[in-house]
Amino acid sequence: MMKLKLFAIMAGAVVALPAMAADVTYRNDVAPLLKKYCAECHAAEADAPSMAEFKLDEEKYKKAKVGPRSDTYEHLLQLVNGNSTGAFMRRLDDGTNPYAKGKPGNMYKYLGETEAERAANFKIVNAWVVGEGNKWDMNGIGQRGEMPPITLEQLRRMKLKY
Repeated sequence: MMKLKLFAIMAGAVVALPAMAADVTYRNDVAPLLKKYCAECHAAEADAPSMAEFKLDEEKYKKAKVGPRSDTYEHLLQLVNGNSTGAFMRRLDDGTNPYAKGKPGNMYKYLGETEAERAANFKIVNAWVVGEGNKWDMNGIGQRGEMPPITLEQLRRMKLKY
């Protein structure tokens, strides 16, 4: 009986591990989350463009309510680790970043049905980008208002494990 209780406790801990693990991966953690919450506007099925196509005619895609694709690892890297480094995390930010001034990013509300679910999903994405316990600084490649440009150290912290 004691072994069964111990097994049940350990099984529960294993179920909770992916969201809390330091080794969050695109395949196991981020892709399912993005498919569930973001595919409606950021996937091939939604006629979402690549980042390059989006940049050619942003107004057209904004009117169509679709954004750059994030439905493959390669497309997502364009958002996270390309010329728009920081834009993805700014849009998903929970509002705790000092530059956010308490205002969540415009896509944070889509990360779940409840605040607890949104916070947990943001934690997964943040851990994927910069590792468990680190916080993304929201910078872009260059200066953006009060936000300083991204530093080499910040780029080196990026995880982005497949």
